[in-house]
Parts: sequence; structure tokens; C-alpha cells
Amino acid sequence: MSGEPGLVRGPEGSAGERPFPYRLIATDLDGTLLREDGTVSSRTRAALAGAARRGVAHIVVTGRAVPWTKDVLAGLGYTGLAVCGQGAQVYDAGAERVLTSVTLDRQLARLAVSKIEAETGDALLIAASQGGADGDVLVGPGYREQGKGLPAVRCADMEELWAAPLNKLYLQHPRLSDDALAKAAREVAGDLVSITVSGEDLVEMLPLGLSKAKGLAIAARRLGVSARETIAFGDMPNDVPMFGWAAHGVAMAGAHPELLAVADEITASNDADGIAVVLERLLAQ
Repeated sequence: MSGEPGLVRGPEGSAGERPFPYRLIATDLDGTLLREDGTVSSRTRAALAGAARRGVAHIVVTGRAVPWTKDVLAGLGYTGLAVCGQGAQVYDAGAERVLTSVTLDRQLARLAVSKIEAETGDALLIAASQGGADGDVLVGPGYREQGKGLPAVRCADMEELWAAPLNKLYLQHPRLSDDALAKAAREVAGDLVSITVSGEDLVEMLPLGLSKAKGLAIAARRLGVSARETIAFGDMPNDVPMFGWAAHGVAMAGAHPELLAVADEITASNDADGIAVVLERLLAQ
């Protein structure tokens, strides 16, 4: 990251610059803004900076809760708003402060877990994301960690996972694929909680009705920007609601088929500067 400019929020449009077709750029983090090595390229930074000079704001919209997001944003020099935890939290990275937060009803979550286990015939492997800017991610017995160096606390007793307010649960199954587990969970517990897939081994249980779109709408309202003024970038099914909210949804190459099916456009992959490819075209118009 040495020598690369920091990510920026858009000021008012500069004199002499042509208007940009959107006032807000919403980007997912993993698999979208971040390359596989966890960095943002100079090309993508330059494209975002060019949009910022036209008065365009940039909001990160990620499935990661604040504790798994804030250090990444700080390392990127990002000081804008971030929607975290699949919409559960709006975080001001510049002020290092959580502005809004929604928690998962633990009684409903326990009921949902029991229904899913009864349907699938196996005990779920669970991790729990605690609320707040400094909450831990607690990992239950057998849970397969994602291998991205994300901090987590191993718990020998499942009851530890339920002891404090939660933003969400991460679910895994010993036999079913992520998509099959998500489908089964929605069928038996979709009236209690929301279920989404955000990555490999990342089936998530959220408060009912919560989505990236909900959190993005709250953050955009703070900036005085509407859905019709927003372009969104993503790669996984948890980005589907965000694409439904924004005026234009751009999927990265290799994105999940569920997102490709609803995308307005498909760009290059995160490692091939897919965000920059689109923004450079729009900046040149």
C-alpha cells in the first residue's frame, strides 16, 4: 500500500469537471473492492478518486461486522461511511464510531437453529458475531474458519455463543453445500430470520428483513443520496438486495450465479480491477 493514495469520500463537484451519472458508488469489500491479497490497486484507487472529484461519494457495504472491517478500512485510508454486518451496522470510519446497530433476537435464532437441524438431520456448526465495534466473533466446536486471518475466539461450550447480544450467526453443515444449507434454512426458518450466502462456508443468519439494501439506504440517506443515484458493485448472493435497491448493479466476473442473474452489467474480476473498468468508462463519457 506504500505510496498509494487513500480511498476518499466525494466533495462537492469541482469546477470544470463533467458531471458523473451517479452520486454514490457502493462497493462490497471481499471479492469486489479488495483483491485476493487484501489490497486495493492503484488503478481502482485512482478511479474512485476521479469520481470523488466529480462530487461522488463512496460507501463500503460488507458482510463483515465492524470488528472485522475497521482495521481493513484504516489500513486503506478509508474515512467514509461503511455498511457492515449485512446491513446491521453503519460505521463512520473517520470517527471510528458505530452510528446504527441492529441485533439478532437470540431466542428466535435458537428456535431457527433447532428447526434447521431438525430439517437437515445434523447439528449445525456455528460461529456468532457479537454486537458493538469491539465485539468478538465466537467460534463453536467444529466450525471451519475462513483462513483469511480474521480474529476469532474458540469456544468449547456452545452456550458461550449465546451469552451476549449478537449481530448474526455464521452457519455451516457437515454434509450440505452452502447453497443447499441456505435453501433448507429459508424453507423452515424463513419466517423467523433472514438467511444469506456471503462467501464460501459463509451462510449467515440475520434479523428478519435485514439486508445490505437496508443498511445502504440508511447510510445513503445520511449523505442525501437516493437509490436512483447509486451504482453498486458485488459478487455474492448477499449483494442481491443491494442490486435491487441501486439504480445499476455491477457483478464481478466469476460472481455467484444468483447475483449474475440479476446484475445489470458484468465487469472484470476483483483481481483485474473490475470496479476501475466501469468507473473509467463512466468518467470518460
